[in-house]
Amino acid sequence: MSADILIRDDVLPAVRSVGTYTYDQIDRVFLRERIEQFKDQVARRISGELTEDEFKPLRLMNGLYLQLHAYMLRVAVPYGTLTARQVRALARIAREFDRGYGHFTTRQNIQFNWIRLEDTPAALEVLAEADMHAIQTSGNCIRNVTSDEFAGASADELLDPRVHAEILRQWSTLHPEFTFLPRKFKIAISGSPQDRVAARFHDIGLIARPDVNGRPLFEVFVGGGLGRTPIVGTKLRDDLPEEDLVAYLEAILRVYNEFGRRDNIYKARIKILVQALGADEFRQRVDTEFVAMDRARYRLEPALVQAIRNRFGVPAFEPEGNASALLMEMRQKDRAFDAWVRTNTHAHRAPGYISVVVSLKPAGGIPGDATSDQLDMLANLAERFSFSELRVTHLQNVVLGHVRQDRLYEVWQALSEAGMGTANIGFITDIVACPGLDYCALANARAIPIAQKLSSRFADLELQREIGSLRINISGCINACGHHHAAHIGILGVDKRGEEAFQLTLGGSGEEDASIGQILGPAMSEDDAVDAVARLVDFYLVRRNDEERFLDAYRRLGTAAFKDVVYAPA
Repeated sequence: MSADILIRDDVLPAVRSVGTYTYDQIDRVFLRERIEQFKDQVARRISGELTEDEFKPLRLMNGLYLQLHAYMLRVAVPYGTLTARQVRALARIAREFDRGYGHFTTRQNIQFNWIRLEDTPAALEVLAEADMHAIQTSGNCIRNVTSDEFAGASADELLDPRVHAEILRQWSTLHPEFTFLPRKFKIAISGSPQDRVAARFHDIGLIARPDVNGRPLFEVFVGGGLGRTPIVGTKLRDDLPEEDLVAYLEAILRVYNEFGRRDNIYKARIKILVQALGADEFRQRVDTEFVAMDRARYRLEPALVQAIRNRFGVPAFEPEGNASALLMEMRQKDRAFDAWVRTNTHAHRAPGYISVVVSLKPAGGIPGDATSDQLDMLANLAERFSFSELRVTHLQNVVLGHVRQDRLYEVWQALSEAGMGTANIGFITDIVACPGLDYCALANARAIPIAQKLSSRFADLELQREIGSLRINISGCINACGHHHAAHIGILGVDKRGEEAFQLTLGGSGEEDASIGQILGPAMSEDDAVDAVARLVDFYLVRRNDEERFLDAYRRLGTAAFKDVVYAPA
């Protein structure tokens, strides 16, 4: 696949909104044809002409899973960016075809857990009308490429990764050579020195930065992952030039596709291949493939990259004026507002603007869930305050990327009235959790109830501020969809003699100091696990140095000290 067919800028219509890539007519015709094809396949399944085994690979190609109680439709949100129009389409699907809500995932996608099979084609048509789809959200292919939720807005950003995320989306979608990989494959890309995408826990993780001439370079990590065998990725390259990005990733995928194991589902990931070959041999095989390629066909010329960059548009930022002063004035007048600003905003590159993180983690709530009414409200806020654009985070929250500082108080009031003004981003109740045994047939235990109990246990915002930065992630099984290995406190649901039980891990991190959480000890009941987390937090508050984070205190004091808090006899 040559670079010149990656970017079809000559047939694209004018940009309708800022921050999202506009589909062209080729994309739209393809989606319509895919829906008609799937409509026929659904009819044949309902009539009995297709068995479930025959239908399974067909539905997975369209993002449709059969879960514990019903079908689930997973919708792709490329690099986590949505227009207000697209969010309204999601709200419509939740309202008309589901039970009134959707669930945002750690892959920046959204899932609908109660879709009826016969309604699926109609739901896909609603998506297509908004230039959305569910393709490659399942199956052994390259999944949704994820990116930094503050891309193109953050003050600390070195390079906007959305442009290259879009290039990778186009390159990977229905790639004929990589449609049937040994296992699913996940790519993440960030343009900030702070890793906000867990790059080191992906099959391929990319950290972008400019060279001395301002041209992009990429740090390339490969073979990271969680699940049954958690591994921090290996750095393959430190200075991959932009022009070779697609060619080099193609070389990595070819090596994996050729040598990755297909005889054992548990050993079929690229992380296992990298470990089996060793980093040096894997790098050598990739380099050999890379050198042998006709790289001219894959080269990303500056003009091609600029064509994609232009399709994102540039927000019409207003002059700063007295926006910052007005924000400070409102913060001084309202302590609750000030506390929310401290936790739920992120510094913007444009003077007078700020990014807002909307928490989907109210006290006692289900992490990542948003009702149809809340989705509509978020779309309204995006139109009024953020150039009609929203972002989804891999931590199951959403972001209004470009808000005027002097309008921030209006945003907060609207969110608070809708029950979405919780000031807890980065705190102990900003919990990440998979759907668990409430929905998933693979799970051993429910993740949602223990998340709700922990959220309620630590609901007091003053206590959360005293605890400071502390990440809890929960998975209902060893597949680790809740990324528990990458949390300061991870919770894994296990089957203990037919009963749900929970195992604690400590010391994980998904950021630039990536580490894998270590198992603390034997699994325990749900209520005992909640009590154990409370004892760990109390111990940390007593033993920490000054403003030391929980993670840093754990690393300093060691596992044994924390283990005694949970398991030592009273």
